[in-house]
Amino acid sequence: MKELKGLNLGVALCGSFCTFSKAIKLVEQLVALGINVFPIMSHVAYTTSTRFGESSDIVGQIENLTGKSIIHTLVDAEPLGPKDMIDALLIAPCTGNTLAKLAYAITDTPVLLAAKSLMRNGKPVIIALSTNDGLGLNLKNIGILLPNQNVYFVPFGQDDKLKKPTSLVADLSQVPQTLTLALEYHQIQPILI
Repeated sequence: MKELKGLNLGVALCGSFCTFSKAIKLVEQLVALGINVFPIMSHVAYTTSTRFGESSDIVGQIENLTGKSIIHTLVDAEPLGPKDMIDALLIAPCTGNTLAKLAYAITDTPVLLAAKSLMRNGKPVIIALSTNDGLGLNLKNIGILLPNQNVYFVPFGQDDKLKKPTSLVADLSQVPQTLTLALEYHQIQPILI
């Protein structure tokens, strides 16, 4: 299995604000594993304050953990692929909006531009879902992306089958193993939990 220490990993956050505290803990764990994390955020994730936290606090925490400024513009995200700056990209959380755009090759955010540039170069893009419509309108987009040879999913399942029956969320504890396998171009199994 591939060693994760020294890996140049883009870690992208989209607007699933309720999962940001878990995403920040994940970034902390990845840095502790010796991974060189390049933080990336969509414009909405970077600028929006919610009941889950002030945007400036979230940005500050991530920048302190990684020692890098967050890539949050298209201009800053563009060189990631062409300049071979990162080895892989983890989108955690990946919202239904980002998932749908990725499935249809829409690249209007820094996260999507980073994904496109890595896929163009044959590098792994790892998706950690957090979407309320994964078993609804976005199910077809999961189906579009699952067979893509450069896209890998962190195992996911329903987070609240009674109150939110179409909602899916990734098990972030499986990110390191998913990353290790994705670097060898293998999908972790089982995908569904």
